[in-house]
Amino acid sequence: MQIVAGRFRRRKLETNPGDTTRPLLTRVKVALFDRIEPLLKNARVADIYSGTGTIGLEALSRGASRVTFLEADRKAFELLRRNIASLKVEDETLTWKTDVTKCSFRPRKSEGFLPFDVIFFDPPYSHLYNLAPGTMLFRSLQRLARDGISSPGAWLLVRCEQGTEFAMPAAWQKTEILNYRSMDVHLFRRSASAPPTSDLADEELDVDDLPEDQEPEGADRSPGEVKATLSGDLPPGHPVGEETPMDDR
Repeated sequence: MQIVAGRFRRRKLETNPGDTTRPLLTRVKVALFDRIEPLLKNARVADIYSGTGTIGLEALSRGASRVTFLEADRKAFELLRRNIASLKVEDETLTWKTDVTKCSFRPRKSEGFLPFDVIFFDPPYSHLYNLAPGTMLFRSLQRLARDGISSPGAWLLVRCEQGTEFAMPAAWQKTEILNYRSMDVHLFRRSASAPPTSDLADEELDVDDLPEDQEPEGADRSPGEVKATLSGDLPPGHPVGEETPMDDR
């Protein structure tokens, strides 16, 4: 697997082969990123269920200023850190081995990485079949819509099996569905206002107080606040036609 375009074009990345992989074909990656590239310039990006980081690193290559990776699988996390080291982008990335359904999305020492402007969200397909109010994954998406976690107008891209329908918190408004072979990518935009406090009444954490062995990698840096300049709308252009990320795990 390699990065397709940008400053790291053609740089090879390690992936996690086996039954848990769900690779994104190169031509599909090209079509998707060519479509959303205007959103990435100077953006703070989250790659959630990141696997070995191929999506977040592609975003960094194409202009994102900072990328936060969230992944729970130990092997994928090790390969993710190796990919970051091979590109020498430790100062532009933060890696966090955590359970997405339980975390606050606000790790300690994350100044400059928050709030997120573009979020790639790629849970296992089966998790989306039962996505509904009250489920842990649904509450995770509510937390992502908090002020300070995502910016007003932030973009959320959810990858799923083609034809999958699922509920979303009201803060995330669907704008488009991109169709690529056997998968869909749903694009959502965060409303300008944060979700009502009552929606998050059962959520207690504002900042995750992690055990030392789960401290976010790269969180000892204070790179300073990065201002994102996002396009207001997706540009017209390319026709719209995996724990796994948008690429190999």
